[in-house]
Amino acid sequence: MHKPQPLNQTREQITQLDNELLSLLAERRRLSLEVARSKEVDIRPIRDTQREKELLTRLVKEGREKGLDAHYVISLYQSIIEDSVLNQQAYLHGRANPETQKQQYCIAYLGARGSYSYLAATRYCLRRQVDMLDLGCQSFDEIVQAVESGHADYGFLPIENTSSGSINEVYDVLQHTSLSIVGETTIEVSHCLLGKPGSKLSDIKTVYAHPQPISQCSRYLSQHKDLRLEYCSSSAEAMEKVNQSADNSAGAIGSTEGGALYQLESIEAGLANQKINQSRFIVVARKAVAVPEQLPAKTTLIMATGQKAGALVEALLVLKAHQLNMSKLESRPIPGTPWEEMFYLDIDANISSEAMQAGLKQLERITRFIKVLGCYPCETVKPTQLSNSQLLIEPSTSKTQNISHNTPELNPYRYSKAYKAQDSEISSGPLSIGAGHIGAIAKISLTKELSPLALSQFERRVKQLKEVGFQAIILEAVNLLVSPELTLPKLRQILHQYDLLCIVAVEQSADMALATQQADMLFITGKQMFNQALLTQAGTLPMPLLLERNDMASYEEFLAATEIILSQGNQQLILCDSGVRTFNHANLPTLDLASLIQIKATSHLPIVINPCYAIAQDALVLQTQGIKQLKADGLVLNCTLEDNDLELTAQVVRELYR
Repeated sequence: MHKPQPLNQTREQITQLDNELLSLLAERRRLSLEVARSKEVDIRPIRDTQREKELLTRLVKEGREKGLDAHYVISLYQSIIEDSVLNQQAYLHGRANPETQKQQYCIAYLGARGSYSYLAATRYCLRRQVDMLDLGCQSFDEIVQAVESGHADYGFLPIENTSSGSINEVYDVLQHTSLSIVGETTIEVSHCLLGKPGSKLSDIKTVYAHPQPISQCSRYLSQHKDLRLEYCSSSAEAMEKVNQSADNSAGAIGSTEGGALYQLESIEAGLANQKINQSRFIVVARKAVAVPEQLPAKTTLIMATGQKAGALVEALLVLKAHQLNMSKLESRPIPGTPWEEMFYLDIDANISSEAMQAGLKQLERITRFIKVLGCYPCETVKPTQLSNSQLLIEPSTSKTQNISHNTPELNPYRYSKAYKAQDSEISSGPLSIGAGHIGAIAKISLTKELSPLALSQFERRVKQLKEVGFQAIILEAVNLLVSPELTLPKLRQILHQYDLLCIVAVEQSADMALATQQADMLFITGKQMFNQALLTQAGTLPMPLLLERNDMASYEEFLAATEIILSQGNQQLILCDSGVRTFNHANLPTLDLASLIQIKATSHLPIVINPCYAIAQDALVLQTQGIKQLKADGLVLNCTLEDNDLELTAQVVRELYR
């Protein structure tokens, strides 16, 4: 047996390799800026996705020969490509706006050094290779005033978070400012429980935090009910309070990087409810900027449509007519005008483009008020994906490959109206969906252990949901139950007691066996939409299915997945769209209303919408009107075991059935 070399020697070799890798990455970044200079002259698009695919295909092949996993290689190079794209965009944007180029920017942000806003501003300046003079502010209004008065060049405002959703106070501020949005940036938000050096969780009695992190870490905090919460104006203020505390009983929620500025250490990491937790910030300035045509651009505008029926849908159809993709829709009340809303839209287009100009002119004619808040480079770097055949995982004869939707009538796809002209109706117990029948389905995420008290709470909640008008309940996170084979039959019995259909979410292949035994219907989550083996198995089952669209799947990929199921014989299929992400997990999903219209026009399958991930709670009722007018066959609504959202849920269901 070969004797291994000393551990210290191996570590020294790894350190040397790491240093060499960093040098090579720095050189690669320098060369990517040379590419940007070339594109500036030739006016070529910033991205060449075909070249990226060819690059990844070659690297996967060469990596496999060296014993490297294909997904590891792709993940690594997707990050490298994203860095290259964003640096090239920053360079070209700066060249197009020479009047903004300075050696130092004064940036106003929320809180003090160490806050998430500070970290976002720091990253923004580093990418542009300029120094940052920071100006900490106590409120969003103060940030805006600092820029309006000329005390700061830019202001950083957090606009949304993947866990807690949109930040309404910022939208309200934007209604009343003359500033323009000139940029955006997204950062990973890794919440930690911070304490003084040597502190343990058992020492902490009081936790200081900004309301947003408290909301984003609600699940963790609910498991530690003995901790007393103290709200702060920023994460930086929270960390400062812990730093100044007399003993180890105080903790703060913040980042490890920010905590280091206050001599704090991480006690526990990964506190956020969602594994992927990111915040998007917008950058505001006194003057609008020009965006070169080769850069992907985003235009943000606000509009008021009035209260006539279908007004919002009419406006959205204008965007569809001009092939303008809306990546964000948010509504906020208009002060002084009860029951009227101001809509905020992010549109993936350059304001100078013909389509955007034509769309704006048409919107001006049908809206009561419209204003462009800014056009700026879009930091949406959607990762280049390879097909299974390019990954060398499956042969090129895969059933989902090369599906053309211009199929001759002699061989139509099973999901199409050419195959079945009449709309399908899926009925199971109390639930009927499709062919004119509208359904309301609640989704409940289960806790790890359902005690007798929790079961009682579950029954009370189920009774309330039945009274509100729901016909079925999706049970999510079944795989996390301590004894799912014992608990699931009890839950199903409770649902049947109140004449509710029991739908079990299949979140991994191992869930199939138990779910098939206990459920009236299966909910195949979006994470499993590309799992062809699971779809094939589901297609052989004699029970109804609810298939959720993967949030990174195209319209064509969604329908291709349905074809796999239908081809196996199971025709009891309902589609569910919970929204799509417009870039690499860095923002909230967006409802793909264009695909909803397309599916209703081309497919006989019923489709329900889950708007809860893409729409703020206070806009659910209004958005339900639009979803209903676009002929969706029902809604899926995320519900909890608590009562705090019951009234809103009831309003949404009433609007659905109205």
